[in-house]
Amino acid sequence: MLAYVFWHGPRAAGASEEYERALIAFHRSLARSLPVGTRATASFRIGSPPWRGAGPVAADAALLADGGYEDWYLLDDFAALGVLNEAAVGRGHRSLHDAAAHRSGAGAGGLYALVEGEPCAQALGDAKLASWIARPGGSTQRALGELLGDGMEPEHASLWRRQMNLGPAPEFCLLARELSAGVGDARLPAGWSATTLARDVVWSG
Repeated sequence: MLAYVFWHGPRAAGASEEYERALIAFHRSLARSLPVGTRATASFRIGSPPWRGAGPVAADAALLADGGYEDWYLLDDFAALGVLNEAAVGRGHRSLHDAAAHRSGAGAGGLYALVEGEPCAQALGDAKLASWIARPGGSTQRALGELLGDGMEPEHASLWRRQMNLGPAPEFCLLARELSAGVGDARLPAGWSATTLARDVVWSG
């Protein structure tokens, strides 16, 4: 399973309420007729994005520094990503997609593959914490990332690994209702770091 993750925010200051209404309308439209291979979608209000500002997208990322939104799209495979891309701006969804897009300012994306857990629409919405884990450049301990899920509840949590470097987000992400022991300071290898952020559900379905 894959997850396409998109971070974004409204273009105009003080436009969050109107922006959220447009987001909800778009996600509801998708839920009524999910594209083939898309299992669930969710949108969260976040306090800050899961990166600390470096690289070519730093200027846009800075626009989200005071808060933004994080959308998750659960997909069966890479083929489903292509179907979602076409369907989001296709018949039945395009006007609502454009209504949200026209209000959007900065944005960044990421593509993640499931390592552990059984995510579904309810589990995705229940995961109020997202722990983002980065390892130091040049590290050869990539396989240790599979141990980050130790102690998590598989029915209510999921561990993800980045597949393509599409933006500034860290390599691993653990979604859970409560902080897992696998991402605690005492468990992480030297040089690895974890940032846990709270999320408020805007839409889940």
